[in-house]
Amino acid sequence: MCRWQADRVEQQASVTDSAADRFTRWCEGVVARLPWGLDRYVPATFLGFALINSFTFGVDLLLLTLLHDGFDLPVWLSITCAYIVAFGLSFLLNRTFNFHSHAPMGKQAAVYVVVVVVNYLAFILGVGSGLTALGVQYHVARLLAGGCEAVYMYCAMRWIVFRKRTPAPDLAEADTAR
Repeated sequence: MCRWQADRVEQQASVTDSAADRFTRWCEGVVARLPWGLDRYVPATFLGFALINSFTFGVDLLLLTLLHDGFDLPVWLSITCAYIVAFGLSFLLNRTFNFHSHAPMGKQAAVYVVVVVVNYLAFILGVGSGLTALGVQYHVARLLAGGCEAVYMYCAMRWIVFRKRTPAPDLAEADTAR
């Protein structure tokens, strides 16, 4: 192969390589370098989830501050509005970049809404508003609630919302095997 052909093939490969593919490879590379054999226990999707949700949690806190301090909305309403925006963004980013899901979005979104409602009631309102009512500063309360929700949400996204489905066996293949 001529040199110009090799360069062209390399350029074409990099063009077809999506940002989601590069993100996943980067996460896999980082996890592969974890010390003490942790790479066997920490999936790359966990790192991807942590990065994406750290970003969307920052969006959540920024909106919470803007709505509560800037627009003087009550804490519960500020938390709710910021939460809806941040979790919508989290769904789209995790679906695309972390879990590479190609399943129908409508069904996943419906399952995600149920997961998020449970999370919202238990951790955001329950823990976040509860701690605020006990006198904990609302940013600190939100951070503590965020730790609880992170564990719950990763597990729910990995094993419920974006779970890998095994294809049903083909009936024709089953008949042939007999």
